[in-house]
Formats: sequence, structure tokens, C-alpha cells
Amino acid sequence: MSATRLLVLGVVRGYGRAHGYLIGNDVMSWGAEIWANVKWGSIYHALKQGVKAGFLHEDWAVPGRTDYELTEKGEFEFKRLLADALRKPEPRPDMLAAGLALLPALTRAEAIALLRVRMEAVEAIRAEADEQYTSWQEPPHVRELYRLRVTDAADDLAWTSGLIERLERGMYAMAGDPGTVGKAGSWPHPA
Repeated sequence: MSATRLLVLGVVRGYGRAHGYLIGNDVMSWGAEIWANVKWGSIYHALKQGVKAGFLHEDWAVPGRTDYELTEKGEFEFKRLLADALRKPEPRPDMLAAGLALLPALTRAEAIALLRVRMEAVEAIRAEADEQYTSWQEPPHVRELYRLRVTDAADDLAWTSGLIERLERGMYAMAGDPGTVGKAGSWPHPA
């Protein structure tokens, strides 16, 4: 639910005001059904829960359509989820993928700082897994689980380091950059 919530809040934030179909269309066009297991029903569920939690305000100004806007509480929740998605390594990639989809909502410095925190956490995971791999005795085939964790952590460190380098070189338009869509309400509405 958190990846779906992050994506829904992020799309509403991006447009400033959006209806369910527009939100779902964007999220699905990014392939979120594959990397975050998002379904159309989960998008509408996240919208209803977002209203209930006070993250979204709903408006019925257009007959037969509900538009949503982010509340102040929703802005805080969006920023919290986005920061957690980038800095906290998880066994499943859906939160990180959602965070990457919304990366331009952060300034370059914010993104880099969060990714550096991620690197520290992944390095701790790698060190722990390496210790478990080295010391594991019985049954011997279980060592492969720890070898896999060491390898996954090494790959994560290499990828995260590369993303930091790309951001430092100015790759990708981020919040605060000229022409960026990172500012709330700055996404162009489709015609």
C-alpha cells in the first residue's frame, strides 16, 4: 500500500489537482503494475484512504468526476514516503521504484543526501550478510542465502553510487532546476 500511496500522492501533487482516471493512467503508463504490483482498484482505494486520512481533499466541481488535491498533511506524508523510499533499503523494490518515479520532486541536494544515507544502510546490510556467510556452518547450502544478500547489497551499492554520480553531474531535471516539473502543481495537464 505504501508504494501505491506514494505514487498517488505524488501524481496528485504533480498536477496540483487531478481525477482518478488521470492519476491511474499516469501510474499505469510508468509500468507500476509490474514493479509495484499496482492495480486500478488499488489506486482508487489509495484515493479513498487518502481522503479518510486527511492527505487528500476531494471536490466534485465537474459532474460525474471527483478531483483530488493534496492537503498540507498530504504534502508532509508525500515527502516522508519519498524520503523513506530512497533512504531505506527494503527487500522488495516497489518503494524504491516509486521513489525513483517521483525523484524530480526533490532538489538535487536532497536526493543525493538521501541516497548517501541509503548507501550507509546498505553497507551495514552487506557487512552483516558477509559475516553470516563467512560464519555459517549447517546446513551448508544455506550459505547461499547469505551469498545472495552480499551480492544484492554490492549491486545496490554500485547502482546507488552511480545514481549519486549522475545527479552530481547534473543528470535529470530536479526540483529547483530550470524547466523542472518537480514543483507541486507544475505538471502539464493532458489536453
